[in-house]
Amino acid sequence: MQPVRTRLQVDVRRQQLLELGLDLFASQSYDELSIDDIAKRAGVSKGLLYHYYPSKRAFYVAAVAEAARQLLDETDVDEHGTGSEPDPEGQRAGLRAFLDYVSRHRVVYAFLLRGGIGTDPEVAVVLERTREALVDRMLTRLSRFGARPDDPSTRLRLRGWLGFLEAASLDWAERQQLDADSFLNLLLQMSNFVFASVLRPTET
Repeated sequence: MQPVRTRLQVDVRRQQLLELGLDLFASQSYDELSIDDIAKRAGVSKGLLYHYYPSKRAFYVAAVAEAARQLLDETDVDEHGTGSEPDPEGQRAGLRAFLDYVSRHRVVYAFLLRGGIGTDPEVAVVLERTREALVDRMLTRLSRFGARPDDPSTRLRLRGWLGFLEAASLDWAERQQLDADSFLNLLLQMSNFVFASVLRPTET
């Protein structure tokens, strides 16, 4: 049992460090934080921190990846039903889950979308994979109702919708100029238009 117990301890410690990394990098710039600062806040030695992450940059990239994982996990709500068209209440539930995530994790969400060490290629890969995963999720679910995943225009429409959702929700989270229900209704109007253009492209 010892190897299993040790592995669990390693996984728990790594997750604790990632959660700390999210808090630190979301509230301070990359250059402001040193390995000494991170180790001190974590209550570990620099040697132990380097055991898990070989550099500050590696720790930063891992924190971005963790933010992306949390976003994908917490917004994975599929309540569109199995009828001939997506259930409006299912769309509402999915968008509500997204806004709930943004509301609870405003700073982390901004960190995920705006984070990055200049044009760091590894961070860019994490963001692109996250966006692709979200678009693939929409494609898979909308294909039940007639969307054509192999049509390039379908993916482009959904990618455009995702870009709007990211920009609008980030602005909403930072400015709070609309209450959550009003913003949700706005997103529903936009999603209805986009989904209709995907499911019935000749009518829009």
